[in-house]
Amino acid sequence: MTPQASQASAAAGLVLSVKDLSVSYGAVAALQDLSLEVAQGELVSLLGVNGAGKSTTLKAIAGVLKPTHGAITFQGQPIGGKTAEAVHKLGISLVPEGRQIFPMLTVAENLRIGAFGSYKAGSFAEDLEDMFQLFPILKQRYRQAGGLLSGGEQQMLAIARGLMARPKLLMLDEPSLGLSPTLVDQIFDLILSLKQRGITILLVEQNAERALQLADRAYLLSTGRVRFAGRPAEMSTQVDIAAVYLGEHGAVGAAVPDGAPAASASSATPGNPAASAGGAA
Repeated sequence: MTPQASQASAAAGLVLSVKDLSVSYGAVAALQDLSLEVAQGELVSLLGVNGAGKSTTLKAIAGVLKPTHGAITFQGQPIGGKTAEAVHKLGISLVPEGRQIFPMLTVAENLRIGAFGSYKAGSFAEDLEDMFQLFPILKQRYRQAGGLLSGGEQQMLAIARGLMARPKLLMLDEPSLGLSPTLVDQIFDLILSLKQRGITILLVEQNAERALQLADRAYLLSTGRVRFAGRPAEMSTQVDIAAVYLGEHGAVGAAVPDGAPAASASSATPGNPAASAGGAA
């Protein structure tokens, strides 16, 4: 990307731009020419069945996986190929699938690790108090080992750990996975609260209905490619979500009325929400 293009992206309010991203696990292609964008203050959802490439996308953005092709730009700066540590210090926090807290460390120690790269004595105390406001249970469990927390409490700790870095982009990978219906409601209420704070969020979530209720825009992935991109209202009229998750052919575009035009997926940007019922981005 040229300096002029970087400046143009920043001026457009884009926090993240992924262009033609490909990632492989050995000889197996996990992502193929995937493109997406996230604007400042947006909540963007990545949807798709297991194995569609959602978690791989987040890991590539976070620097955990190295792309084989394509470009990742964060706040106008190329980050493709940077280490996970370098990406984290730039302001991207990944809350991974399965929580992955440090079970032998206390809640306090887990939160302190989350502030790695942005730690300042004064701001740490302030951020800690903010986390206690968002997650009162963590204040009660502050000196307990993370492994002694319930599944829901561990998920709250994982999200709080990600927030301790004051991220400019928060990436959440399956935050409701394995939780009871009551805790799922709490987690989605929390995500809504974070969105209302103006935090920019890229959300991977199997619960498509709940994810679309929160999202400003969504991308539907299948076999490592973007099959649909657009506003939730557009997706609900142009995609049979249930059929997608059941693996039925023709699910994308099946709900489009006869004669209705299908826009290009690549046009579904923050400034132009037109969505595609056809090709990959």
